[in-house]
Amino acid sequence: MLVPRMDRRAFLLGTTGALGLSACQTRSPHRAAAPPNILLITADDLGPHLGCYGDSTIATPHLDRLAGEGVRFDRAYVTQASCSPSRSSIFTGLYPHQNGQIGLSHVGAYEMRSGLPTLPALLSETGYRTGVIGKIHVAPESAVPFGWRSTLKVRETLSVSKVAEEAARFLRERDRAPFFLMVNFMDPHRPFTPQVDGVPERPVTGDEVTPFAFLGLDTPRIREEVAGYYNSVARLDAGVGLLFEELAQSGHSRDTIVMVLGDHGPPFTRSKTTCYEAGLHVPLLVRWPRVARPGLTSDALVSTVDILPTLLAAAGVDAPATLPGESLVPLLRGRRTHWRTTLCAEFNSHGVSHFFPRRSIRDDRYKLILNLLPDRPNPIRAVDGCAAWAASRDSTMVDEDVRRAYDTYHRPPAVELYDLIADPHEFHNLAGSEEHAGVTQGLMRQLHEWRRRTDDPYLDPARLSAAARQSPPAAVR
Repeated sequence: MLVPRMDRRAFLLGTTGALGLSACQTRSPHRAAAPPNILLITADDLGPHLGCYGDSTIATPHLDRLAGEGVRFDRAYVTQASCSPSRSSIFTGLYPHQNGQIGLSHVGAYEMRSGLPTLPALLSETGYRTGVIGKIHVAPESAVPFGWRSTLKVRETLSVSKVAEEAARFLRERDRAPFFLMVNFMDPHRPFTPQVDGVPERPVTGDEVTPFAFLGLDTPRIREEVAGYYNSVARLDAGVGLLFEELAQSGHSRDTIVMVLGDHGPPFTRSKTTCYEAGLHVPLLVRWPRVARPGLTSDALVSTVDILPTLLAAAGVDAPATLPGESLVPLLRGRRTHWRTTLCAEFNSHGVSHFFPRRSIRDDRYKLILNLLPDRPNPIRAVDGCAAWAASRDSTMVDEDVRRAYDTYHRPPAVELYDLIADPHEFHNLAGSEEHAGVTQGLMRQLHEWRRRTDDPYLDPARLSAAARQSPPAAVR
C-alpha cells in the first residue's frame, strides 16, 4: 500500500585477470530490450536478524515484504567482515586481497589498486545514470565515480525521512536512461541511537531481547546493546519502506531490481572483524519483477563477489570469466544450476594496528579458519566497545565452553574447524581431532587452491612477514 508523502511521519511511526574488465566487456546477446533500473541498498553491520529470516524480536514488515516479492538467500556471505574491504568487493567483484582494500579506507593506509573497473563506472559506460546516498567508504573514492551524489553526511542517514527525500530527488529526474541508485544506511552501526525523528515509535529495551546465541553471554549491559541494535534495525526497515514508496511514486516499481544486503554482521565480539559465521553471514534479498521468482528461497552458497557479475548481466553486459564470482541470475529464476560447493572468505586488517590475516572456507557442514599469524594475539577484543569480551572474563558467570571460545577468539591456533550443523555458533574447535583429520585436510587443500587461484599475496611468506612488520601488534583493547 502506498503512503501519501504528507503522511510520512505517521507511516514511519508504524591483481587478477579482472583488471581488463572494462576493455573486455561485451553486450550480451540475451539483453532485454530495456535494461532494468537498479536500486542497491546496503546496511552497516546488518546480520540476518529480520522477520523473514526467522527472528521475531522486532517487526521488519518492509524487508519481509521484499523477501516475499523476491528471492531470499539463506547462505549469503561477505568477503571480509569489515566495512571498506566488504564494500570493495561489491564495487569490484574481487576479494579484498585481490583489489587491495584490505582494511578501512579512512585510516589512510589501505586503498584499492589503481585502474580497477568498478560497478558505477561500468554501468555508466553502459548508459546508466548513477547516484549514491550515504557512505562509499573505499579509497580512492574517484575509483567509484557516481554521476550524482547526495549531500547527506553518513550519520544523517539515520534520519530515514531525509534519505527518502534524497532518493526522491534522484528518482524524479526526467531521464530516459536506466538508473543505478545505491543507498547506504548507517543503521545498525554503533553508536546505537534508540530513536531518530521518532523512529522507531517504541524502542525495545534490554528486558525485551535475548542476547545473540553466538555471544554465549547474558548480562544487563549486553542486553541493552542488543536492544540498541534491534532498534536500529527497526529504523532501517522503516527507511526501506519509504524507499519503496518513492520508487512506486516515481513509477519504477515494476522495472527496477531491488537488492538489499548487510555489509557484514553485527558489531559485537565474535562477529564483526572475524571469519566466524556471525561476521560473514548477512541477509541478501533480491526483487526483480518478471525475472526473480517471488517467495523463492535459496540455500546456495553466495558471496558479495557475485553482485557485480549479477548486475552486469542484468544490464546486458558479459563479465569476463576471470572474475571469481558468478551471476546469480539463474538462482533468481529458480533454475537448477551447477554452483559452488565451498565458499571462501578472509580477514586482513581493520585499522592500521589491527593486521590479523585469516582465511576461511566452508562447505555444507564444516567451516575451517586458517590463522596466518598464530603467534600474535587478536588485536581487537571488544569490537566497537562491545561488552561481551569483559563479561567473558568473569568466571563466576561464564561456563567453560564459552570461556574457551573467547580464549580461542583472542589467541587462536593456526587452524580452527567447526561443525556448523552440530555447533552453528562455533564454540567447539575440532581442529586436531583424529576423527576430523580427513575433513581438515580436504578443506585445507581446497582453501589453498582458492588462495592460489586468486593470487593471495600472503601465500608468499616474505610478503606476509613484510606486512606483519609494517603492522606491529597494537595493545589489545
